[in-house]
Amino acid sequence: MQLATHPRDRLIVALDLPTVDEARSLVRTLGHEVSFYKIGLELILSGTPGDSGLGLVSELVESGKRVFLDAKLLDISNTVERSVNRVADLGATFLTIHGHDQKTLRAAVSGRGDRELKLLAVTVLTSLNSSDLDEQGITMSPAELVLRRAKLAKQAGFDGVIASGQEAAAVRASTDAGFLIVTPGIRLPGSAAGDQQRIMTPLDAIDAGADYLVVGRPINAASDPRAAAATFVKRIAEAG
Repeated sequence: MQLATHPRDRLIVALDLPTVDEARSLVRTLGHEVSFYKIGLELILSGTPGDSGLGLVSELVESGKRVFLDAKLLDISNTVERSVNRVADLGATFLTIHGHDQKTLRAAVSGRGDRELKLLAVTVLTSLNSSDLDEQGITMSPAELVLRRAKLAKQAGFDGVIASGQEAAAVRASTDAGFLIVTPGIRLPGSAAGDQQRIMTPLDAIDAGADYLVVGRPINAASDPRAAAATFVKRIAEAG
């Protein structure tokens, strides 16, 4: 997939809000400053059958926006394959699947078929650190596990991965320029980390190899979300 050329199109704003109406309101506030939105589990499960987070995907696509559906699918192969097949008809640009194993990853690729949906493997959540992995019985460091899962995703035919800026350079070195790296946990210098463990600034993340940056609370909880988004776009432009 060709990398977006305008800095604005490399910013993905996370609609991590409790209701569909609040998400719509933020989209209206941000206007042309933002072209790409992430819809995650909270919003997917919000609303009513006739006005749901999934319905918002189509609504945004029809209005000319791009959508990253952050569903983080993980199930038996048949379920993943059929689920991806349904998502591919919604018009979303990106979809996430947990990158734990080849069976799951290959099932997702099969479900996508020849449609334009781009599949991204979740490597290690940016809220996790080494202690959290140890609790799960995983002896690898976050960096080692991210790289392992990125390689699995590449082999399975995925378009890219979700990885923190701290691991982006290693992922880029082990794949190629066409393999997408989408990086959450982005904060401006001096900002609070919140519940993120492995954060990075826009400049550092892009220098490390990130293609797209996902930003949530620093924009959607800002007193002036549009101005906050403009600041991130400016920082992306400065990073080149």
